[in-house]
Amino acid sequence: MHGSLAVFLLSATLIHSAAPQPVPFKTPDRLPDQFQPLSPAEVKLEGFLGERIQRNALSRLAKVDLEPLLAGFRQKPGSHPWIGEHIGKWMHAATLAWAYTGDAALRAKLDYAAAELIKTQEADGYLGTYTPDKRFGLYPGADWDVWSHKYCLMGLLTYYQYTGNAAALAASRKAADLLIATFPAKKSILAAGTHVGMAATSVLEPIVLLYRHTGEAKYLEFARYIVRSWDEPNGPRIIAALLKEGKVNKTANGKAYEMLSNLVGLCELARATGEAELLLPVEKAVQDIINTKMYLTGGMSQGEHFREDHYLPNGMGAHVSETCVSTTWVQLLWQMLRLKGEALYGRELERILYNHLAAAQRPDGEQWCYFTSLEGTKPYGPGINCCVSSGPRGMALAAQCAYFKTRDARGQESLFINLLEPGRVTTTVNGQAVTLDFASSYPEGGEFKVRVTASQPVVLGLQCRIPPWAAKDAAATARVVAPRLWRNGDSLTLLELPARPQQLIAGQHGNEGRAALAYGPFVLALDTALNPGLDSPNLLGLVDDRLQRRPGTLEFVAQVKSLRDPAPRPAVWVPFANAGATGGRFQVWLRAPGAALPEKVSLLAGARESRSRQGNVNGSIADEDPGSFVVTFDGTAKAEDWYALHAEQPVRFSRAVFAHGQNFHDGGWFDASAGKPRLQIQRTANGPWEEAAVFETYPATTATDHRGLKPGQTFSVQLAAPVQAVGVRVIGKPACGDNPKQAFSSCAELQVFEK
Repeated sequence: MHGSLAVFLLSATLIHSAAPQPVPFKTPDRLPDQFQPLSPAEVKLEGFLGERIQRNALSRLAKVDLEPLLAGFRQKPGSHPWIGEHIGKWMHAATLAWAYTGDAALRAKLDYAAAELIKTQEADGYLGTYTPDKRFGLYPGADWDVWSHKYCLMGLLTYYQYTGNAAALAASRKAADLLIATFPAKKSILAAGTHVGMAATSVLEPIVLLYRHTGEAKYLEFARYIVRSWDEPNGPRIIAALLKEGKVNKTANGKAYEMLSNLVGLCELARATGEAELLLPVEKAVQDIINTKMYLTGGMSQGEHFREDHYLPNGMGAHVSETCVSTTWVQLLWQMLRLKGEALYGRELERILYNHLAAAQRPDGEQWCYFTSLEGTKPYGPGINCCVSSGPRGMALAAQCAYFKTRDARGQESLFINLLEPGRVTTTVNGQAVTLDFASSYPEGGEFKVRVTASQPVVLGLQCRIPPWAAKDAAATARVVAPRLWRNGDSLTLLELPARPQQLIAGQHGNEGRAALAYGPFVLALDTALNPGLDSPNLLGLVDDRLQRRPGTLEFVAQVKSLRDPAPRPAVWVPFANAGATGGRFQVWLRAPGAALPEKVSLLAGARESRSRQGNVNGSIADEDPGSFVVTFDGTAKAEDWYALHAEQPVRFSRAVFAHGQNFHDGGWFDASAGKPRLQIQRTANGPWEEAAVFETYPATTATDHRGLKPGQTFSVQLAAPVQAVGVRVIGKPACGDNPKQAFSSCAELQVFEK
C-alpha cells in the first residue's frame, strides 16, 4: 500500500461509520435491479482506485471555492451561460464523497452549499442564473436554463438522499413545479434546449428521482412528457433514431455528453415504471459505442461529438474524450449493470475507471483535464468548466461500481464483486451486520481472497466477475459461490490472478502497424519525463512483447528501438492514468514489433521547439506525426507568426518540409496575401535569422479564406545548395478567419532532410 494512502484510509476508517444510509424511495422499483448498489458508506477500496477516490474527495472536492459557483445565483446574470451547472455538480460529487469518507469538514461545506443555494431560490421556484427577461429559452448568452436546473436538482436530491435534509427536497419540488408550469404549458421544452433540445430534456433523470422520493404522479407524468417531446418536429428522436439506426452518431446531432445524459434518465424511468422496453435503445447505443466508437482506454468522442465508425484519432488536436462524456458513460454503465446484471457492463466500468476517467484526473486529485488524448500532454486545469466539475462526479461514483447485492433464483442474498482491488464491504445481510475484507495484489498475480467477520453465522453467496485479462477460460465471466453458512473468520480464495497479466494489443482503425501494452486493467503509455535521452515516442518502436514490472511501483520496462538507432534500449512505461502527470509527453501506441520503419526521418526529429506565441494546443512539430500540431492562438492580433526547431549541433540539409496544422473558424493558417510563408535558418545558437526560401506551393490564402488547406497538408522547398544550421523556422502572417480582432496560425511538422 502507498504510504499516503495508508494515512487516508486510517482517517477514513475512524469516521466511516458516521455516514448514514440513503433515504429509501417512496415508490418501489417497478423494474427491479438485478444488482443493487451499496451506499458509499458501506464500501472502502484500498488499491489504485481507492487512492484516486480518496484524493478526489479530500484534495479536490473539499477544497473547491464555492463562492464563484454561487455568485451567479446571488447576482443575476451569472458570469457565463452555464455557470449554474457547477454548484449542483459539486453537491452531487461531494455528497457521494462525504458518504464514502465521512469527512466532517466536507459535510459542513455541503450543508453550507445547500443552504446558500436554497436561499437564492425565487418565490416561483426559479433556481437559475438568468434575468427574468431571458429565462427558459434560447436567448443569446442565456440558453442553458433547464440544464442548470437539472444539476441543481441532482445536487439537492443527492444531498437529500444521504442526509434527509427536508429543505433540499422542498426546494427540488419548487424548481420542478416551475418546470411543469412552463413546459409544455407555455412552450415546448425543446425551445429551451441546445443540441436539438437534448440539453434541456436531460432533466429527465432528476425528475424521475424526484418522483421516486415523493411518490407524486405529476413528476412521473412530466418525465413521460419529456420522452414524448423527443418526437416533436425538429426533436432529437432519441429512441426512434436508436431503434432504427442503432448509431449514436446518427442520433440528433451526435452530441455525446447530452445524449448519454438522456439515456441515463431513460434507465431511471424504466426502473420507476417497469417498462423494460425503454432499455432497448440504451442497449443499442451501448453496443454501438463499444463496437465502433470507443478507444481501448474506454474513452470516446472527438470534439464532444460521436463521429463516424472507428474514427479514433490519438492526438490532442482531435479533442479526444471529453471528461463530461467519460463521467456520463460511467453513470450509464452503472445503470445498465444494475438493471441487466450482465458482465459486459462491469467489464467496461473497469476499463473506463482505471484508464480514461483516471487519466483525466491528475494523480494528486487536485486538477482535471477537459480532453485527454492518447498521445501528447495533459492540460490539467483547476478552473471552472464543465469537465473540471464533471470528472469528480465520475470518480465519486467509482466506489459504488465495486460491489453490489443480488439474489439467486431461490431469493438468497449474494454479493457481486465487480472490481478486484483490495477493499472492504460493511453491510447487512438478512438484517445481520457483516464485514467482508478482500485481499489481493491486484493487478499482480496471486490470490484474490475474501475474509468474513460476523458476530454470528450468516448465509451469504458470492459472485466474482472474472476480467478478460484474468480469465483462464475465455467463456468464463464469473466465479459463483452458492449461498452458504459463513462463520466469523472464514475465508476463501475467489480467484487466482495470473502471475504476469500483461498484454500486447495490436492496433487497428488508424493504428495499423502499431501496438499498445497493457498490464491487468491498465493500458500503459510511454512517458518522456521518465525516459530522459530517449527519442520522441513517435520515433520509437517496440522490440517485442516482453514487459517487466519494477518492484513496488506501477512502472514497467519494455525494450524499444529508435528509427535513428535500431539497437534495443529499455524504456519506462506507466499506466495511461499516470502518464503525463509531470508535464512530459506520452504515447500509448508505438510501432509494433517487426513493423516496417520509415525510410527517412527528419534530421531535427525530436529537436527543441519554440514558437512566437505559446497558443492553447500542446502538440509537437518535431514528432514525425502530422496529426499532432500546435497553434499560436492567444486572442490577440500579430503581424507575424513563426515556428522554430533548435538542434544541439549543426545539421546540414538541402530540403525542408512544412506541414499545416488545422483550420478553425477564426484562423489557423498563414495569410499569403502579404507573402507566402518563408523558411529561415539560424547558423549559430542565438545568431540572426536568415531568409533561406519561400514555400511557393502554399495556396493563395487570405486572412479569411484558407483556400481548401487540409490538416497535415505538406509543403516542400528544395534549396539551391545545402546549408548548415542549428535552427530552422517557418514564418508568415497569421489569419483571422471570422474574427478580425485577432489572428493566429498552426503548424503540424517542420522537417529538414539531407536530400
